[in-house]
Amino acid sequence: MLAFICLYSSASAQTKNSNEFGIQFGMNASRLNSDVTNKTHYKVGFNAGVSIDHYFSESWSVKAKVLYDQKSWEGLSLLMKGVLYNAQYDLNYLTVPILANWHFGRTKNWYLNLGPYTSILLNVEEVGSDRDVKSGLNNIDLGLDLGIGFKIPVSNKAKLFFELNGEKGLTDVAKEGSGPAFQNNVSSISIGLSF
Repeated sequence: MLAFICLYSSASAQTKNSNEFGIQFGMNASRLNSDVTNKTHYKVGFNAGVSIDHYFSESWSVKAKVLYDQKSWEGLSLLMKGVLYNAQYDLNYLTVPILANWHFGRTKNWYLNLGPYTSILLNVEEVGSDRDVKSGLNNIDLGLDLGIGFKIPVSNKAKLFFELNGEKGLTDVAKEGSGPAFQNNVSSISIGLSF
């Protein structure tokens, strides 16, 4: 038992100026938020990507991710360029969050993260239609990412991790003059491996 605790503790510790790489995939639940309505329904999508976590100390690090990120919605009437859209929309983004991580707990396996993200719109589809919806949407989505995670050492170097994250969009999804402002809201649960 003592040997297991020693192995567990040594596998958990990170040293100053060390890097940890990760791969992850997960599920998103996303919707649009607006000053005029909160009536969009959550739509399920997925995320997948890679990360690098640079440790400044055992308790503090900065993590950068590159994610394929689905942010979709349904149940909203949207007027863009004089055309009324009322359907389900699938938006696919390349999302890059830069997160400050605070590692806590006896073995520093729990962590909280917070930071900004930038998402680049890759494509958008109005389900059941071939209309060009992308022309009415902004190509960049900026916002804040907040999350909590937990790591389980599986070897001296590798750790299995679980994360819960929330993204709050701060910029308008629709282009200026297309109607009221709408921001992306995403909740995600992810699993991954860091090494």
